[in-house]
Amino acid sequence: MKKLILILTLLLNFNSFAKNLAAGPMLGHVALRGANIWVQSPEAGNVSITYWRAELTKTQNNRNKLKAEVNTELGNIHTFQLTNLEPGTTYHYTIQVNGKKEKNHTPYQFTTQTLWQWRTDPPDFSVMAGSCNFINESIYDRPGTPYGSGHEAMFNQIASEDAEVMLWIGDNWYYREVDFDAEQNLLSRVMRDRSQPYLQPVYQKFANYATWDDHDFGPNNSGSEFAFKEQALNIFKNYWANPNYGMPEQAGVFSKVSYNDIDFFMMDNRYNKSHENFPDGPDKVFYGQKQLTWLKNNLLASYAPFKIIVGGGQMLNNHHDYEGWDKYRFERDPFIQWLDNNKIEGVMFLSGDKHHTEMLRADRPGAYPLYEMTCSPLTAGTHSSKSGGDLDNPRLVAGSLVNNNNYCKFSFSGPRTDRRLKIDVIGHEGKKYWTKQIKSSVLSYSQVKE
Repeated sequence: MKKLILILTLLLNFNSFAKNLAAGPMLGHVALRGANIWVQSPEAGNVSITYWRAELTKTQNNRNKLKAEVNTELGNIHTFQLTNLEPGTTYHYTIQVNGKKEKNHTPYQFTTQTLWQWRTDPPDFSVMAGSCNFINESIYDRPGTPYGSGHEAMFNQIASEDAEVMLWIGDNWYYREVDFDAEQNLLSRVMRDRSQPYLQPVYQKFANYATWDDHDFGPNNSGSEFAFKEQALNIFKNYWANPNYGMPEQAGVFSKVSYNDIDFFMMDNRYNKSHENFPDGPDKVFYGQKQLTWLKNNLLASYAPFKIIVGGGQMLNNHHDYEGWDKYRFERDPFIQWLDNNKIEGVMFLSGDKHHTEMLRADRPGAYPLYEMTCSPLTAGTHSSKSGGDLDNPRLVAGSLVNNNNYCKFSFSGPRTDRRLKIDVIGHEGKKYWTKQIKSSVLSYSQVKE
C-alpha cells in the first residue's frame, strides 16, 4: 500500500505541473554540499528554482533562488547547479517558468549525501540500474509487433523502490534511421522520449547518472566513424546532469561517480571506438588509451570497497557473437593483467546492451574472480537465450540468465571494514527473479588461495 501511495503521489505531482514543464525536473548529481537539477521548459525565456531546507518553516528567511535563460538551441533546457548545501540534509524546491509558479503542487525534494568519513560507518544505500529503454513511435519503427512494451509498469515499479540512485547504462533512448541521417534530427528523438510522463517520477526521485551505448549515440554498433558524434555528445551532456564529462585531453561521456563509499566509473565505449571488424592491434580502440589511463589513475586512487566499472556493452564475455570488449583483446587483456599486477581490489563490471540479464564470472589464477553484471532490457524486446551461445558460456553464473524485461537493484550495507553487496533482479510487476550477495572481502587478494 505504501508503494501504491508513493506512485500515485509522484504521478499526481507530475500531472499537476505538466503544463509548466516539458520534462523534469530531473535530479542529477547529488554531492555532500551540491546538487544538479535539470529542467526543460515548453517555451523560450527563463526558468528559476527556489529551494530551502525541509525543516525550516515558511516564516523563516530561508529561501534561495536561482534564475537562468534556457538553452533554446537544445530544446529550452537548463541545469541548475545548487551550492552551499549541507550534508545529510533534505531540501524542498519548486520550479518557475517565466515567472509562472506551480499551482497546488507539493514541492519536490532531494537529500544530500551524508558526511560519514572519519565519523561513522558508511550508510546503507541502494542503486537502481537498467539499460535498453525503447519507446515506440510506429510511423518510424520497424513494421510488425512494437519493439518496446510495459513502459508504465516498469517505471512505476522502479519509482516505488527505496533507493538513492538510478544508473542508466546505455541505450537510454533509441535513435532511428530518420534521426541519425542528419545532425539536426537527433534532438527531436531525445525531446520526445524525455517528455514521457511515466519517466518523470524516476527522474524526480533518484539521483540520475548515465552513460551511453550505440543507440543513444548514433546508428547500431556505431563508433568514432559516426559523422555526427559531436552533436550526439553535445546533446547527451546537456540532457544528463552528471558531475562531469571526459577530460581536457579526451572528449567523451566518461565520468567518475562517488556515492557514499562506492565508486562507479562510467565508461564511454562509443566516441572513440574503432569498428569491431578493424584488425586487432594497437590501432584498434574500444575505450582508448587516454580513457584507460584516466581509469587506471582513478582505480589507484580509490579506497572504495566496490569499484564498479560501468560500460554500455559487455566487457568480460568471450562467448558471444555480439559487440563487446572481447573483440578488442589487444586493449582489454593488458588492462585485466594490469589490475592483477597492481593488486587492485574490489573491482566489478556492470553493463547493458544484451537484451537479457546475466552474471558472468571470470576466474583468474592467483587473483580473485572478476564479476560482470549485465542488466538489460528495461522495455526493449528480449531475444532467445539460445542465441549467441549464452547458455553454454563457461563464464555464465548458473541460473543468472533472465529473458524478461527487468532492472537490477544493488544494495550496499555493513560496516566499513566488511561491506556487502546484494544484487536483486526485478521485473516490471515486482517479481524477483534472483538474488545474490557478494562480500567485499571476496574481491580481495587476501582471500586468494596459493
